[in-house]
Order: sequence, then structure tokens, then C-alpha cells
Amino acid sequence: MMSDGIQKSAGKSLHRILGMMTGNRFLAMLTGMFITMIIQSSGATTVMVVSFVNAGLLTLTQSVGIIFGANIGTTITAWIVAFFGFNFKISAVAIPVFGIGYLLSSIKKIRRPAFGEALMGFGLLFLGLDLLSKAIPVLDAGSVGFLSHWTDMGGWSILLGIAAGMIITVLLHSSSASTAIILTMSYNHLLSWEFAAAMVLGSNIGSTIDAVIAAAGTKVNARRAALIHVLFNVTGTVIAAICLHPLLYFVDILVPGPVEENMTFHIAMLHTIFNVLNTAIFLPFTRQIAYLTEIIIKPRQDETPDIYRLDFTETGAKENAAAYIIRAEKEIADMTGVVTRMFDRIEQGFTHRDQSFIDEQMDPLAKDEEYADQMQEQLSNYLIHCSRLPMNEKMHNNVSIMLRIVDDLESMTDDCYSVALLLRRSIEKEMHFAKEDIERLYPYIDLAHRFLSFIKENINKHLTEKELIVARDLEDQIDIFRKNLKKVARKRLENGADVKAELLYIDLVRNIEKIGDRAFSISEALSLTE
Repeated sequence: MMSDGIQKSAGKSLHRILGMMTGNRFLAMLTGMFITMIIQSSGATTVMVVSFVNAGLLTLTQSVGIIFGANIGTTITAWIVAFFGFNFKISAVAIPVFGIGYLLSSIKKIRRPAFGEALMGFGLLFLGLDLLSKAIPVLDAGSVGFLSHWTDMGGWSILLGIAAGMIITVLLHSSSASTAIILTMSYNHLLSWEFAAAMVLGSNIGSTIDAVIAAAGTKVNARRAALIHVLFNVTGTVIAAICLHPLLYFVDILVPGPVEENMTFHIAMLHTIFNVLNTAIFLPFTRQIAYLTEIIIKPRQDETPDIYRLDFTETGAKENAAAYIIRAEKEIADMTGVVTRMFDRIEQGFTHRDQSFIDEQMDPLAKDEEYADQMQEQLSNYLIHCSRLPMNEKMHNNVSIMLRIVDDLESMTDDCYSVALLLRRSIEKEMHFAKEDIERLYPYIDLAHRFLSFIKENINKHLTEKELIVARDLEDQIDIFRKNLKKVARKRLENGADVKAELLYIDLVRNIEKIGDRAFSISEALSLTE
């Protein structure tokens, strides 16, 4: 609850940082570390990374550094618990903190639900730690006797500890939560220093479950990003397990006092040292690691750009609406690119109205139109799933607007393809248009092209009143042109021109005007976003 509340209150701005990454591996690492420290969840960060790689917002190489940094950032929870969970009786204020959070969430005049949720989560975290701390010591020896047997089996103890830590983390979907449980048990002297350390190492392997689930059914690079997370954590854990005793000795030097008296600080330090050393070892090899995953994971046979696929993959935990919406925005921008590409093709049909247009452009136009149909269907389904996630009213409104924009974009591709079919018919039927009639179309087409460019530049942005006036002016100019062109065509019909040619000419004018109407509809929708 604390993690979700912090993510909601941060809004999109925190998640957009990931989309602005450069190829600098150190900056990528620091970004992953910073975001994970803020949202208190390496799982949430890696799920976002996988999603953004899948959407093309991040390259595979950029994702490596972010994943490394996320592992360091997640250690902050252990330090919070070590400093405040047991040394100070923060549990005494846990219920009042929860109460304040509840009031912030429910009182209409204040209405700060995201911040309130974060406070409630914070209160529950320490209330839970206090309850665990009090409950564990009263367990009889028979209840926890198996732990003492596990902690005294030599090398097998390390393997069993790693397995236990991994299983707990997989079940909880949170290495932070499992680390807190390990800290509580260690504080109550139920775990030896060595066994607790092994469980912490195992929790790092278990934390990869969210990335693996998020990568199911995604594009090849997203699956590779998830594999990077698995390889990094598993390899690091294996190295640490082999060198466990020197690692524990190093931690003992860094943390003063006997281990038994400062077990929680020892575990927090171990968690941090493990992830920092792991990152220091592998960070120089980000490109090589990315290349290794490319060798291991090959594209599927059906993984072609002709087939559009956008799956809404729920991880079962750490769902964050903002990250999903950013993914949808990227896809909408791509769909706008499909529309402008189709319009560029039909422009060539007006410039070169001959057999070359049919041979070179009609097949790509048909494929683009079919691809846009797939995009509309899957994007709409994706956005409907997004609308069911916990989100505020503003985000709900934006999702509804995005659904409207997707419909308009798909209609524009239909209009573009209709124009292409009319052009093909005019070529196949050898219809003659006077040179001056075709030339009258050029400024009309240019206006529609300018309007499309305006939409492409401003898609996913809020349009100001001034920008909406620009859009309205373009729409008005297109309408005036359409009336004049249709008037001229009707006059030619009255003067005995070829009926079929003139009616087709009017259809061309009408369909281009429809593209302008859709563009203005999108402009109006963008002006309503917040």
C-alpha cells in the first residue's frame, strides 16, 4: 500500500524519467536506484523497465543499468526497518499515522488519496513489524525447531537458506517484505547470521518473478530485459554464496559491535554491500550482457512487424496505472505515424497518377490499413484494462479521451485507404482530369498534410486554447476549400463533363475533408486532457 501510494502521488513525472534515459550506463544505474528508493519497490521498477523496452521507450542496453540500479535502491527498506523498526517504538504511532492517512483519503475537502494511501501503508508496515516481533518469541521450540536444524548443516544450510528466501519472496512478490520478515526473525534470534544472510541472497533471486511475469507474451527485447534481471540476480547470488564467509567478515568489519546485538544492521549492510558489489562487477559489461541475451533469446517465428500485438500483462502485484498509460501513449504515437505514412503515400498518387502508384503503393497501404485495424482493437482493449486499475478521476478522464483518439486515428486510416482506392479506380478506368483541376487539389491536400503534422507533433500533449484556435483555423480552411472544389466540379457536370470522373473527383474531395474532420476531433480531445 505504501509503494502504491507513493507511485500514485508521484504521477507520471517519476515514470517519464525512465523514458528520457540516454546510453550512459552510470546515469541509467542512478536513475534505477533513485526511482526504486522513491517507490520502495524494485519489482515495480523492473516491471516498468520491461514494459518500456517492449514499447520501444528504452533500448535493451539502457535497461541493463536501470535494472542494476533498482537492485541497489531496494535495499533502502532494510535500512528503514533496521533504524526504526526495532530500536525506536515507532509502532506506538503506527495506528495514528494510519488514521491520518485514512482521513486524508476520505475527507472530501482535503482529498489527498495517494498521499493518504502512502501514510496508511507506512503505518501498517511498522504495525506489522511490531506484531511479528511480539508473535515470534512466543512460538514454542516445536514450531520453529526446523530452523535450528537447517542452520547447522554446513554448506547445505546456505543452499536451504537461499531456497527459503527465494520462495518467500516469490510468494510475497516483494524482496522488501521478505527482507523485513528475515530482519524480524533475526532480531528475535531465530536465525543464525549465516542462515539469515543466505535467505537475503535468495530473496534477490525471488524478486525477479515480477519481471518474468511482465515479460510473458511481450516483444523479444522485453523478454531479454527480464532475462537480464534474472541472470544478474542469479549470477550475483551464486558468486556471493561461494564467497559467503569473506563477505560476512567484510560486513562484520563495517558494522561495529557483536553480530548478535546488531543483527538487523548487519543484514541491512549485507543487502546493500551485495547489490553494490554485484553492480560494480557487472556494470562495465552492460553491452556484452545485452548481447548475451540476444544470443539466448531469439525472435519467435511469428514475431513480424506485420502483426500488431499489445497484451495487458498483470503481474498480480505492483500494478501502476501511470506506467501502463505511458505505454499506451507510445502506441498511440506509433498509430499516428501509421496515419501520416499512409497520407504521404496517397500524396504520391496525386503527383504520379499512373500505374506506378498501383504497383508501388497499394499493397503497403492495404497492409498499413489492416495493421491500424489491429492497433485499434488491441489498444482499445488495453485501455479498457487500464481503466480498471486504481487511478484518480483525472487519469480516468485521460484514458477515455485516449480511446476516442484511437477511434479517430483508425477512421483516418480508413479515409486514407478510401482515397487510395479512388485513385486506383481513376487510373484503371483511365479517367481524365484537367490539369488545372488536379492543381487545385494540391493546396487542399497540403492543408490536410499540415493538419496531420500538427496532430503528430502534439499527440499525447494537452492543447492550449491558442493551439486549438490553430487547429480550428486549419479545419475552417479545409472546409472552405472543399466547398469551392465541389462547386467547381458541379459546374463542370452542368457543362457536360464526364459524370463518372466528376463524381469520383467529388468523392476524393469529400474523403480528404473527412481526414481534416478527424484531425480536428483529435485536437478537441487533446484540449480536454489534463
